[in-house]
Amino acid sequence: MDFLDRNINFNALLKFSHISSSTQQHLKRVYSSFAICMLVAAAGAYVNVVLKFLQGSFLSFAGSLGMMIWLMSTPHTYESEKKRLGILAGFAFFSGIGLGPALNLCIAINPSIIPTAFLGTAMIFICFSLSALYAQRRSFLFLGGILMSALSLLLLSSLVNLLVGSVLLFKMHMYIGLLVMCGFVLFDTQLIIEKAEQGDKDYVWHCVDLFLDFITIFRKLMVILAMNEKEKRKERK
Repeated sequence: MDFLDRNINFNALLKFSHISSSTQQHLKRVYSSFAICMLVAAAGAYVNVVLKFLQGSFLSFAGSLGMMIWLMSTPHTYESEKKRLGILAGFAFFSGIGLGPALNLCIAINPSIIPTAFLGTAMIFICFSLSALYAQRRSFLFLGGILMSALSLLLLSSLVNLLVGSVLLFKMHMYIGLLVMCGFVLFDTQLIIEKAEQGDKDYVWHCVDLFLDFITIFRKLMVILAMNEKEKRKERK
């Protein structure tokens, strides 16, 4: 009964004593920009799926790549802040358009896959982000080399699968890729904290790292759920 009578201080859950106040302010800017990116990406996906605009995947890829290069080449200064935010919004818009093929696939199979995948992605992202924020500083940075090696192997396996055409290899690529991207959420979050503590306050570019993690996890979850749904339908027949 004494346990039930205790008052839980939820404000204490949001305090990160091992992170300086300036870095906490920086993280607020990063996640605020991330939220805006999500809204703009949703608009891009809507434009592609509903309005049938920029249906070619190459155009969306070229647009995203162009915006990323433009953002990289624009220095982080107070004068260029609004310009870089505009470029970030453009990058998010083209990234949302790039989700069109995966979204159309899910709509054709079962439209409920999309909200399920989004909620799953949100839960994964929140849980791994909080794990990185609450963990001891630099405790997940050792994952950098492992994750990059795994990413290289996944790229190699996808190139091999273009020649082989193995369904099993494709499934392994999706599941392992999902696990790798979860690791990147841990790694990128702690790397952003360390960069901010060292004086790197480029919240716009830091937002890009987390946004790419989220989008990639979302895409992989949609494909995995779509594959599972197709297999269920085959079993019913």
